Amino acid sequence: MRLTRLLRNPAVTVEEMAATAQERTAERCIGRPVLAIQDTTSIKSSGGGGLMLHAMIAVDAEDGAILGLAHAQFMSRDKGLRGERKSRPLAAKESRRWLEGGEDAARIGALARSVTVIADREGDIFEAFARRPKDIELLVRAAQDRSLGDGGLLFATVDALPEAGRTLLDLPAKPGRKARQARLAVRFMAAQLARPKAGTPGLEALPASVGMTLVDIREVDPPAGEPAVHWRLLISRAVRDITEALAVAELYRRRWAIEQLFRTLKTQGYDIEGLRIAEDVPRLKLVMAALVAAVSVQQLVHARDGASPQTPLRPLTDAFQPEDQPLLEALSAKLEGKTQRQKNPHPKGSLAFAAWVCARLGGWTGYYGKPGPMVMLQGWLSFYDAKQGWDALAQAKDV
Repeated sequence: MRLTRLLRNPAVTVEEMAATAQERTAERCIGRPVLAIQDTTSIKSSGGGGLMLHAMIAVDAEDGAILGLAHAQFMSRDKGLRGERKSRPLAAKESRRWLEGGEDAARIGALARSVTVIADREGDIFEAFARRPKDIELLVRAAQDRSLGDGGLLFATVDALPEAGRTLLDLPAKPGRKARQARLAVRFMAAQLARPKAGTPGLEALPASVGMTLVDIREVDPPAGEPAVHWRLLISRAVRDITEALAVAELYRRRWAIEQLFRTLKTQGYDIEGLRIAEDVPRLKLVMAALVAAVSVQQLVHARDGASPQTPLRPLTDAFQPEDQPLLEALSAKLEGKTQRQKNPHPKGSLAFAAWVCARLGGWTGYYGKPGPMVMLQGWLSFYDAKQGWDALAQAKDV
């Protein structure tokens, strides 16, 4: 009943929920090199259209820690509008979400050391390159074989370049693919991307061309029957050598963090597609709450291994309130066993300490494997169940 009242309370809005999460994220970005990773996922499908969620998370470029939610917006996708997309101004198109995400990244990362916005092929939009906010970089997987300022085509030009070098990459196994070591050829070039000659109204007001760098990484001699790895990556900064080209590819691989976030949010986690709420406004509020919670779960997954030279300890307050620490310490003491492997090895007050507690609450024994998102999710939910009882007990003592 309390949840129903909350979801239907007009004073609680999706915008305010997102803004609160963004404010906390901005604080964690101060002085850090930030990757702002954005993508879109379907929330509810309906015959070619449906409800979509576009989200962006801030990730520390040095240690991969998720700093928080940086952008979130819902869109209603109507079927049958694909043929009209070129005739509509950008403000009336879904693709504006990629630009709005970049604007939020610039605002939230205003005090960051650096900000790089990362997007997949859908973010390959000329307007996004031309209207890139000042002081942020843009990294996008190329989808369009764009015309160049000299009259050539982007893909044919890079294909004709000699290799800058080769490298080896260990590809993990995934459905339909065995793990293997791939041999990759690397090419890169500066490119002047020409403004499209026709399309979205208002294009004529943009520059005639925009300078970007294309990094091309493709697998040499993949196994028979296996599709070759091939990334064409556009980045807004210069690339001077193969080391910097490979660093660009490594940044793009960090995009996996948002895929994991959506996995936690959807069928294998909070199952937002299965929500039985007919009214749009309460549904959106519940999905936004689940998104904020899913970010916390992913923060716990990243923190589970504790400190290393590459991953210093994050504070507990990345995902919890300061007043949650006594309960986490009490639960840790109760969950610890007699053997060393059943002890919480992390310092109190760290996010790693809280991650160990949530993993144990989620069913991890401490002996086998590492706790993944689903285990952390179950433990996170169990923690908040315990918190309700803890708070009720505290209130009873004050009476």
